[in-house]
Amino acid sequence: MITPATDVSTPAASQEGTRAAPLRPDRNMALELVRATEAAAIRAVPFIGRGQKEAADGAAVDAMRAFLTTVEFDGTIVIGEGEKDNAPMLYNGEHVGNGHGQQYDIAVDPIDGTSLTAAGRNNALSVIAVSDHGTMLDASSVFYMDKLVTGPAGVGIVDIRLPIGENIRLLAKALGKPVDEIVVSVLHRPRHEKLIDEIREAGAGTRLMSDGDVAGGINAARHGAPTDMCVGVGGSPEGIVTACAIKALGGHIQGRLWPRDDDEKQRGADAGLRMDGHVYEAEDLVRGNNTLFVATGVTNGELVAGVRREGGYVYTESVVLRSASGTLRRISSEHLVSKWL
Repeated sequence: MITPATDVSTPAASQEGTRAAPLRPDRNMALELVRATEAAAIRAVPFIGRGQKEAADGAAVDAMRAFLTTVEFDGTIVIGEGEKDNAPMLYNGEHVGNGHGQQYDIAVDPIDGTSLTAAGRNNALSVIAVSDHGTMLDASSVFYMDKLVTGPAGVGIVDIRLPIGENIRLLAKALGKPVDEIVVSVLHRPRHEKLIDEIREAGAGTRLMSDGDVAGGINAARHGAPTDMCVGVGGSPEGIVTACAIKALGGHIQGRLWPRDDDEKQRGADAGLRMDGHVYEAEDLVRGNNTLFVATGVTNGELVAGVRREGGYVYTESVVLRSASGTLRRISSEHLVSKWL
């Protein structure tokens, strides 16, 4: 069992006259959230490459939940994990934190890429995203979303309603590079066969992902990353999580819900979601500019390195993206193995 530490920091508040200014997810809380993603990533390590997808997820869930109880906030999970795969859950509506301080919407994925972890492949992450209470779109009733993500160059330029070839040409022009240097990430799924063909016919290259489209979207939006765009149908919860990160990077994200059948389409409509091909912009996915995105690598990837053990130490790498300041910070941590036994 994990024994959570108790060194909790309280988000700072400022005063203007007699009225307190709104609290924001701040650096102190970000560090507390990193402790939760680090714990989830470390606890998943024994299951890397073991083919035990749900066991890995269960260990990560337990570790993340234990550390979230120490954080000074009143969080409600809007985007939980596990429902799609019948895995252990930090469930939608669950309250996390110590119940004091500011209220926040929380999106969690203790392992984004459980299949990657089970297979020992790259790009598995432990993820938490936070925004002001009532600002995250609850798209949990529809499991999939068609997404388009780019960096800042794509803002006001590309549009998910356009053919992929046209978007590639528009982005190439905005970036000042030839089309044949554009690289597009897309999940390697049968549903994307036509999309992959169209990307290549337009003259661009593809980066096919086996899983983990949160990392794919962030890498498409990061300055200097090896990909320029991320497209295709992936998890709708992952779309909300990615939007929190994209806001900090100043990038572009759009999504359209993608119901698998009429029953799911009706569930989405009953939940108040637009099921008519409506395009959700970044501000629809997560309103406002007070978001935090925290991720720790479980396995190695382009965004962060995975957990590694050397002798009596465990090493982790994490990123913190904060929209209020527009920053991406990297946190490299060294943990004594003896404290985790």
